[in-house]
Amino acid sequence: MFPVLKHLLLTATLAAAAVLLLPSPAMAQVTHEKSAPSLQAIRFGVLPLGGTVESRALWTPFMADMSRSLGIPVNAYSVPSYEELDRAIGRDEIDMAFLSARMALDAVMQRRMKVVAQIARRPGMPEHRAVLLARKSGPLNTLEGMLAQPEGWRLARGDSRSVTGFVVPQSQLFLPNNIEMETRFRSEFIGTHQATALAVANGDADVATNNTTDFERFRQQFPIEAERLQVIWASEPPPGAPMVVRRNYPPEFQAKLQNFLVTYGQGKGPRADAEREVLKNLRATYGYVAVDDSALLSEARLEYQLGKQRAMAAAWVNEAARAQRLQRIEKAYAEQVETLRAGGR
Repeated sequence: MFPVLKHLLLTATLAAAAVLLLPSPAMAQVTHEKSAPSLQAIRFGVLPLGGTVESRALWTPFMADMSRSLGIPVNAYSVPSYEELDRAIGRDEIDMAFLSARMALDAVMQRRMKVVAQIARRPGMPEHRAVLLARKSGPLNTLEGMLAQPEGWRLARGDSRSVTGFVVPQSQLFLPNNIEMETRFRSEFIGTHQATALAVANGDADVATNNTTDFERFRQQFPIEAERLQVIWASEPPPGAPMVVRRNYPPEFQAKLQNFLVTYGQGKGPRADAEREVLKNLRATYGYVAVDDSALLSEARLEYQLGKQRAMAAAWVNEAARAQRLQRIEKAYAEQVETLRAGGR
């Protein structure tokens, strides 16, 4: 195990023990949108990376610094899948989270969350992209071969809520080639980006959806397995993953939280140096920038295009049924645009 990850795992273990001494959020009364939630603690939702323990380890130093800045405990709510994290948001068991743009769009449209920040990008830095991974050797290792006969390939992909693990490959590659990811492959395995890469590297799958950021992390943690893999396709840059917070938090607290995010790792001295190291481990080298709900307009557009592609490719009883479906897609997209633009004003 790499020294940095080993240190982070130890930190996470100690932090988890400390959390047991705090009042359990699960014991608190569920807070509804009509009333402001308690500010005694923040339950921070963590997207699954390699696994719940690893995800918690990577985020623990960041949450400790946030807790110190805000003056209240920040506890990790880590789960093994996108689906479980989505459910937790729906049950109001999460106060703040770093989400895929797809999940953030749902959370904003349900009026539970609002966007406050996004990973900062700078000119010249590598762009985050969705990719497909295949083994370097073997009969199934080219994009052309996969597109020609997907039925012969075993697919390892991300959850349908994952932008780079599902939405972008589906909309930019598979549907334009008349391939439905869920039905055209010989078999499919659904897991985290780490799990899908391992499945291909170990011969349990032939092709995996992934992204450049998580594949770089995979290279560092599993260099032997990574050496067996190659990128056979890369997407256009997808919508960025945002930081969201409960919409009914007091505005002054939201502003304080946003200020913590955008100033984290931006100062000088030993503390700022330590913060930049934390950001580096989170693949957010340049920190975070302040954004609002309008940052999700590109994701809404992507979902709209995906919905239209599916409607056009599907079999319908008649053209009237297809037209009705397309009308519903247009209406839903218009509502999303209106809501997101209102959140940007």
